[in-house]
Amino acid sequence: MIEKIQDQLNRNAIVLYMKGTPDFPQCGFSARVVQVLQACNVKYRAVNILEDSELREALKQYSNWPTYPQLYVNAELVGGCDIVLDLFSKEELEPMLQAATPKLV
Repeated sequence: MIEKIQDQLNRNAIVLYMKGTPDFPQCGFSARVVQVLQACNVKYRAVNILEDSELREALKQYSNWPTYPQLYVNAELVGGCDIVLDLFSKEELEPMLQAATPKLV
């Protein structure tokens, strides 16, 4: 399962592991991060962790981060909802996202 996570992160510059989908978030924290990413006008890969319990558990070990959503940029964990909102409010998130290296999908 770790290989699957690494493959997702290597193939996409921005990955959001979330509860639900961008169109139908299944928790408020995921919904907030989706809103921020939409406000930044960036393309990203969303992965619904509710569809795969093995992935959900493996990701907690991979990231050493116990909660969701988890936002990755260039295969590095940025953080969860609070961190994403804080970076966005400080106007630090959008430049980070815009500078993300495009990946071959």
